[in-house]
Parts: sequence; C-alpha cells; structure tokens
Amino acid sequence: MEKDHGQLQKLGDVDEVASCLETKLDDNIHGSAKDIVCGQDMAIPHISITVWPESGGFRINKKTLANLAVEKDIEQLQNLGGVVVLASYLETNLDSGINGRAEDIARRQEAFGSNTYKKRPDKRFSFFVAEALKDYIVIILLGCAALSLGLGIKDHGLKNGWYSSGIIFLAVCLHVAFSAISNYWQNTELENFSGVSNKIPIDVIRGGQRQQISIFNIVVGDIVYLKPGDHVPADGLFLDGHSLQVNKSSMAGDSNNVEVNLRQNPFLVSSAEVIDGYARMLITSVRMNTAYNQMKNSIDQDKNEDTPLQTAVRKLALSIYQVSNLVLVVLLIVTHFTINTVDEDGKIESNGSKTKGDGVGNAVKGFVAATAIIISAALPESLLLAVKQTLAYARKRMMVDTVMVRKLSACETIRCITTVCTNKTGTLTLNQVKVKKFWLGLEPMDEAGFSSSVSPYVILLIQQGIALNTREGAYKGSRGLGSEIFGCPTEKAMLSWAALELQMDMEDLKQNFSILFVETFNSRKKRSGVLIKKKDDNTDILHVHWKGAAEMILAMCSSYYDASGITKDLNEEEKMNFKHIIEEMAASGLRCVAFAHKQVSQEEGEDLKEKKKLKGENLTLLGLAGIEDACRPEVKEAVEDCQLAGIKIKMMTGDNVSTARAIAIECGILRSVEDRQGAVVEGEVFRNYTHEQRMEKVDNICVMARSSPFDKLLMVKCLKLKGHVVAVNGIKDSDLVLKEAHVGLSSGIQGTEVAKESSDIVISDDNFVTVVKVLRWGRCVYTNIQKSTQFLLTITIAALVINLVATISNTAVPLTAAQLCWTNLIIGILGSLALDTEQPTRELMEKPPVGQMERLITNIMWRNLITQALYQIGALLMPHFSGESLFGVTEAVKNTLIFNTFVLCQVFNVFNARKLEKKNVFKGVHKNWKFLGIVGIMILLQVFMVEFLMQFANTEKLNWLRWGACVAIAAISWPVSWIAKCIRVPEL
Repeated sequence: MEKDHGQLQKLGDVDEVASCLETKLDDNIHGSAKDIVCGQDMAIPHISITVWPESGGFRINKKTLANLAVEKDIEQLQNLGGVVVLASYLETNLDSGINGRAEDIARRQEAFGSNTYKKRPDKRFSFFVAEALKDYIVIILLGCAALSLGLGIKDHGLKNGWYSSGIIFLAVCLHVAFSAISNYWQNTELENFSGVSNKIPIDVIRGGQRQQISIFNIVVGDIVYLKPGDHVPADGLFLDGHSLQVNKSSMAGDSNNVEVNLRQNPFLVSSAEVIDGYARMLITSVRMNTAYNQMKNSIDQDKNEDTPLQTAVRKLALSIYQVSNLVLVVLLIVTHFTINTVDEDGKIESNGSKTKGDGVGNAVKGFVAATAIIISAALPESLLLAVKQTLAYARKRMMVDTVMVRKLSACETIRCITTVCTNKTGTLTLNQVKVKKFWLGLEPMDEAGFSSSVSPYVILLIQQGIALNTREGAYKGSRGLGSEIFGCPTEKAMLSWAALELQMDMEDLKQNFSILFVETFNSRKKRSGVLIKKKDDNTDILHVHWKGAAEMILAMCSSYYDASGITKDLNEEEKMNFKHIIEEMAASGLRCVAFAHKQVSQEEGEDLKEKKKLKGENLTLLGLAGIEDACRPEVKEAVEDCQLAGIKIKMMTGDNVSTARAIAIECGILRSVEDRQGAVVEGEVFRNYTHEQRMEKVDNICVMARSSPFDKLLMVKCLKLKGHVVAVNGIKDSDLVLKEAHVGLSSGIQGTEVAKESSDIVISDDNFVTVVKVLRWGRCVYTNIQKSTQFLLTITIAALVINLVATISNTAVPLTAAQLCWTNLIIGILGSLALDTEQPTRELMEKPPVGQMERLITNIMWRNLITQALYQIGALLMPHFSGESLFGVTEAVKNTLIFNTFVLCQVFNVFNARKLEKKNVFKGVHKNWKFLGIVGIMILLQVFMVEFLMQFANTEKLNWLRWGACVAIAAISWPVSWIAKCIRVPEL
C-alpha cells in the first residue's frame, strides 16, 4: 500500500472522505481515527466495495471480521481501509453510534450473530434419575428386591408373590425420585442464577444517546465505553481514548499488561480486563465468533460442586452407612445361630445353622427383608437432600434481600466471620455526593457570588480542570430533555457544580481544546492529569491540569492563584495555612479535592507525551473543593449489631486521616478513646511497618486511611495469619483483595465487573445494612442445617434401634422398609423443609462467630437427639412387645399404631428442633405460616398413608380413639424436650 497524499487532495479533505463513508468524525478527541487519517502515517487506499448478500447488506462479512480479531494483523486492517472505513462498512457513525432501532439490531444479529455463547444442553430430569440409580445403596436395594421377588413367586405364585418385593421397589422409587427431583431443582436454580449474574450492564452510544444495555444485547457495529475494571465484552477495535492498558491473561495466560492504541495495537479481544485508562471501542465480532470463544470452545465447566458443609454431611452419611452395615452383619450372625423360624402350622423352618432345604429359602427371604429394612432405616439420603435444599432455599431468599450469592460455600463460611473490612463510599455513606465548600486561595467562595467575585481567567482554568480532566462526559438524556451526566458520583458532583456555579459549557470546552495526553486516576495514585492545547491558539503554549487528593496536589505546588487571578508564592507558612483548611474540611467529614495548573511549551509537551508522564512539580494551585457524602442513617445500628455479635468492623478508605476518622466516629466504628491507641493508621504507614509490627498492631486498627489496594490486601493477609475469618466488603476494583478474603462481598452498583466476578457475594444495593443481613443469613443457614441434622438423625437412630431390638428378640419388625422410606424421605424431607423456612432473627447476632473447625453436631444437639430417640424407642417398643394385650388389638393394628405413632413423633419433634437451646419451642411459630403449612401437609399425608394405602403400606384403618392415643404418645415428646434442655452439657 503506497502513501498517496495527492490522491487524498483529489478526494477532498478528510471530512469529505468521511462523508463518502457515511461516517461523521469526532474532531476533538485525541488519538481518534480522524487524527490517524490526518497524520502522515496513513494513506488513503483505493477501496473497492463488495456487498455480501449473506451479511444482511453490510459491506463486510463476519468471517473477515473474525479473522481480523484472531490474527491481529495491522496490515490486514489497513487493507480494509482502517478503523474509519471499517466503521462505515458496519454503518456506524463514530459520534452517534448505530441508530439503535429494533429492525437495525435484528439485521445485525442476523448478519453477525448475537453476543451469547451456545448454551450447553440442559440436563433433563432423566439424567438425574440415571445418576440416582448409580447409588450403591439403590443397587443393594434392587438386589434385595430381585431376590425377594424370586422367592415370593416360588412360594406364593405370581399373583401374590410380588407384594413383598413390590414394597422394596417402592422404597427404591421413592429414594430415586426424591434424589432426582432435588438435584434437578437445584440444577435449574443454578442455571437461572447464572443467567441473572451474567447480565452485565455495558455503556454504549446508540442514536447519539449514551445508555446502558445488557452485555447480551451488544451487536457488531456498537460503540462501547471502557473504563478500569471492565471486561472487554466482545472483539473489537480501539476508536479513541487515553492510556488504555488491558490484561489478556484469560487469553494468553500472560499476566503482563498490554497498551492498546490506534497506531500500533488497536485490537481488543473479548474477556480482556481493562487495567487502566479509558476508551471507546468498535465491536467487530460477538461471542460465537470471538477469538476467546474459539480458544475456549471445547471447555465446558460444571459449577455444580459440593460445598465444604455438603462434603462434611456426605462423610456423616457414609459413617451412617458403615454403622448400618455393621449392624446388619451382627444381625445376620446372631440370627444365623440363634433364631428359629416357624411356618403357619408351627413347624420349624429354620433352626440356626442347621436349617436345610425350603427353610433356607424362607430364611434368605427374611434376611433379604431385614437387609432392606436396615438400609431403609439408616438411609441418610434425606440428610444430603436437606443440606442441598437449605442452601438453595437460602440463596433464593437472599436474592429478595438484594443479595446475589455467586458461590454457595460462602453461605456456610459467613457463620465464621470474625472481621469485616469495609470500604466507605457508597457502603457506609449514601453516595449522594455534592460540593459543599470551595476555597480559592485562602478565601472561601460564596456560592451566590462566585462568578462575579473571581477573575474570569481563573474561572476558565477551573472549568478546564474540571471538564477536561475527567473520564466522564455530558450526553443527551434518554428522552432528549437536556443533558445527563454519566460517571462516578464524585465526577458527577464536580461537573454538576461547575455547570451550575461557574456556568461551565462542557461541550464548548471540548470543541475548543484538544486533549494531547492523559494520566488517568486510579486508587493507587489518587490523582489524574491532562495535557491540553487550545485549537485556535497559534502559540506553542500547552496547559497541564492536575486533580486529586488535596494534600498530594498541594505538595506538588509552588504557587497559588488568589480570587483576582494574581499568582502568589506558596511558602511554608502558606502551605501550613492550606493544610489547616484541608484538615478543617476533613474533620467535618468532607473529602478534599485540589486543582492545579501549569503552562508548558510545545517542545516540553512533546517530551511529556513521549515519556508518558506529566510534570508534577512547580504547579499553581487553583482551588480546594470540599465534597460531602453523608453517612447512611441506619449504618450505626448495623455496626453495633456486628460488634454485639463479636464481629470487628475495620474501615479501609482512600480518604485522608481526618475525613476517615470523622466518618468512622459517626458510623460507630471508632470511639474517640480508641483514637489514642493506634486505631487509625495511613496505608503507607501500615505498609512500611515490619511484618512483626503489622502483626502486633493489626488487631487494634479500626480505620486505614489513604489505603491503596495493596495496603488492603496486606491487611487481609495479616488478619488471616492472626486467625481471623475475614470478609471484605465494598471493594470496587481490586479482585486480589476479594479473592484473598474468606468471603468477598462486592458492590452491585459501584463495583466493576472484575470485582463482581472475583467476589463470592454481590451486595446489589451497596448498603452496609445488607451486609449485616448477609451475616444473619449465614448464621441462619448453618443453624437450620444443624436443626435438620438433629431432626433426621433422631429418625435414623430410633428406627435402627427399634428394628434391631425387634429382630434380635425373635419378633417381627414393627416398621417395614416402605414405612421407613416413607418416614425418612417424605416426613424427613418435609420436616427439614419446614425448618428451612425459619428466618434470620436478632438472636443469631447475640452469639460469637462459629469456629471453622467446630463440629457440625454439637454436644447440645447430641443431648437433644439422644433424649428424643430414647423416648421414641421406649414408647414404641412397649406396644411392640405387649401392644396386643395392652390395647386389645390384632397384630396388624398394633403395627399400624406403632408406625403411626412413630411418624407423629417426628411431626411433634419438628417443633422441638426449631430451638436447639431455648425451652420455648413455640416462640414466633405463629408468624411462620410456611412452617405451619408444611406441618399440616405432613399430617394430611400421614392420614392418607394410614387410611387409604392400607394394603400397600401394611396398615389398618384406625378409629378416632386410636388416633388420639397415637397423638397423645407423640405429644409427650414436647415435655421430654423441655426436661432435656434443663440438662446442662458443654457447648462443644
């Protein structure tokens, strides 16, 4: 490609070229496509235009665009005509973007695809059924059923011989059905959650209006705004911007940052993280055609993994299996040598080890039934399902409280939190920022007469420093009703104040000045600078503007302007005066921002651009602004709740010491007496401590001011080494801090997408009060799992002992396999579901955090479940051995009474499980209609089981008197629970 500037003259000026390309160029943005076309390094090629029918009438197809992103070939881009020509091919206006009408969006999606990945096929219900059938307990039960079926047909014929095996098959069906339903529901909830959490908002410009859309709605041709903390939403090309650096570790595995600009490297790839700077990009390829998707196409991640608590419960379930197997072996040995069985005529069928012939078959049938019964009694599947449904239910309920749980394991870890390190802005404060005070020189400016009392030249410099030294801008509102300011609250407050008080016209300033270089703001530098030049100024004078933390900018100044525009030297005495002003504003809770200015020559400016570093010395101070961000009125009570629960709150902020101290005192984090004990420290001071000093002081620190992300990371590491379980809240952009903490809570409003993806939980409203709700929910989830575990283990222990004693005593077992599966799976699951509906209460925040190594089953739980199990064993074995004479009933009715009483004992025991320690188990139950409703369903199902499924469930109908006897025996479990809780035991 030859450089032919004569050809450009024949074509006309650049604007005429742009007009031919249906592209309106932005003539005030440095580093834009127009600047490159105007430069000496870019030729205007001879362009032949081909319209691709399969591309919806666009003059380029998606294959060419996809190859451009994958190969990253500058020469190929130039052969296409460069970014400007490519934008025209995509019918994109560089100022106003695509038109954004529905038909245009549909045409682009048809031609180039939508910004969504191919969703892996949903797992059908049959998949989970197949998974449940692989369980070795199911396989054992099926084996028992097959043996029982064969022996039953042999003895009683096909018509009647299948009943006993049918009961076992029913048990297997119930087991498989509940397991499959639970896993299918959890998987569906996980898929729904993933869909919600992946709906990332992205800033674009369409039809001349800046707006936020979902990342899924981006189309080829869109112009997207990028800022630090964003992920590049799709493949594209750099249009304009400053100091843009991205990290492509997700693509290349290399963690080094890469600079992106229009000349050397204009390529932006999907999923790259924006580290610094800001820019606009042109989308050229969406998800299925991006380089990232081509690399990741074969990877399919399944996030449905067990949490640590689920793993612990699974180990507990395995222990129950092992115990039940041991019981079964002992039972078989005992029966083999000691038990005689007789037929209906009274003849001996089996006599210990001497049994032969048909008697062996009957004995085998008995052993098979016993095996099924023991396994059904010990079946801990309900325990595993209970934990799953508790976590899933809690996640769903927490979304109602504006909390999005990204990792289920965080729900468990929250109970152990001992320290919460929180950001200030928007979390402890309202994030409703406004300029409260402004000092020009050593005089405060009265808002009413600001413009009339200050030199126009100084006002112009302040306007330049606010309007041009910002990454934000003013754009048309969504309904065309004037201008709407986009950006962070601080930037919006400064721009709004300048427009109102200084009559600043931002668009006019942008039209009249060219931005030559920018040093962007970040949380480490806490300042930003810009190099600008007036467009119609024929001199070689350039202007450097700085803005940032007041004490940092003040240290860079050697002079200052007064209201009349006179420059005065900034000696040590004057510096002390300014420091006093800063301290005074900070002590009243205001954040102090300073503005400074310096003129440089054209030659100096070129040197600064080449070195990529603006001058930061001998500046002239323009003014000091005091910005107010009031504390949330409810935050003090929330902090007190945490302190009452044994949770320490530490505030980490970028504000100076005085501002941070004032806010911390107002929020209740800091008391004045603590201030003299090293409770407030600057990030730099903490960073410069030796490791031993940090470990010694970290516990006493309540506030860390002027802290960088590295300082915050250092504090979290020190706290973890001291044995604290740490949650980090409100971090907007530092993924390392969130990942280092045991639980990372990111801001839903202010947080970047990088921070959200690195966090365990997203606080959608950024409010610290919601953090307290999360802490309550974490403790509630753990307590509910403990309640369910106690409830279900009581069923298992009672059922195992009852049937074991009955078998060893040479009597028929009172509880059949089907009845035990009914109790374990139906009543057990419904009971644990009822306990899951218990909501977080203030009582949960009156206890210290639970240790990470603390056992799930505490001594208090053992006391409760052993006393209940002993009562149930005694209450049911008595009628088993003497029920016929005691109640004057047949054996079938007696067994029905035992089964019915056993189930009703669990219904009453659900109430006992509501309070692990409190004697009053009914407190607040009238407010929990879900709990009462589920208990009602349990009772109705039991009535249906006993009265209408008699033949299948081996039950007989009961009259009202017998129902009353069952209820009376079961109700005694309430006073038994009250008496048991009078017995003191060690807590652990």
